[in-house]
Amino acid sequence: MDEKTQIQLFEDKRVRTIWDKETEEWYFSVVDVVAVLTQSVDATAYWRKLKQRLKNEGNETVTNCHGLKMLAADGKMRMTDVANFEQMFRIIQSIPSPKAEPFKLWMAQVAAQRVDQLQDPELSIEQAMMDYKRLGYSDNWINQRLKSIEVRKELTDEWKKHGLQEGVQFATLTDIIYKTWAGKTAKEYKQFKGLKKENLRDNMTNRELVLNMLAEISTKDISESTNPQDFSDHVQNAVDGATIAKNARLELEQKTGKKVVTPLNAKGTIKQLTSEKQVAKESEK
Repeated sequence: MDEKTQIQLFEDKRVRTIWDKETEEWYFSVVDVVAVLTQSVDATAYWRKLKQRLKNEGNETVTNCHGLKMLAADGKMRMTDVANFEQMFRIIQSIPSPKAEPFKLWMAQVAAQRVDQLQDPELSIEQAMMDYKRLGYSDNWINQRLKSIEVRKELTDEWKKHGLQEGVQFATLTDIIYKTWAGKTAKEYKQFKGLKKENLRDNMTNRELVLNMLAEISTKDISESTNPQDFSDHVQNAVDGATIAKNARLELEQKTGKKVVTPLNAKGTIKQLTSEKQVAKESEK
């Protein structure tokens, strides 16, 4: 299963979901749905009892449900029962709740939005913009972040074209790019910013995003020009591409006297700083 985990919101309540590219359908966290519909103090216990009752009744929907690792409240990936669209509908029918019908409509909207986004990529971009705005990022930062996603995809498409595999090979080359231009591997970079499960690029400043984009687009361009034959060639291209960004970083730091790679992160100050700049710009108009 090729999954993409997302947090969906129903009446400001978080519902963890996973999109499966192979089957092209959403899987919903059953416990999260139970919590929304029942407002139970212990949704896990409620689901445990309901699941046992449905099993005793010979309910095939519960039998067919399976578990996947999802991000828990404690920040760790833990196994949780999930159900697809059809299975979830049947489970909801077993839960007496005034929110059952509104929730079914919401689930249908979630599914429809995903189908629309597959047909029109611009909708995915618009959704990402709204998500980042809701988290408090400035328009300027959001534009940079979305551009960085585009640049990253161009680079990974180039790697795939040469037969490289997602996972170890992508991670190795990415670490080389980070280490060359920023002086830190992805793990070291995250530790420097005080991050754990959070996305590193979502916690970069504008300058960090721009230089990382320069490193990746340079690597992609060099790869297109050199037509690498083996993994060692890709390693050299990553070093060469990231060195261009490293030189730009060093020159900028020399001219400004300020470090580009900083411990700033979204939880701490990035969103606050970008919001303050936005307010300042608007007040000048």
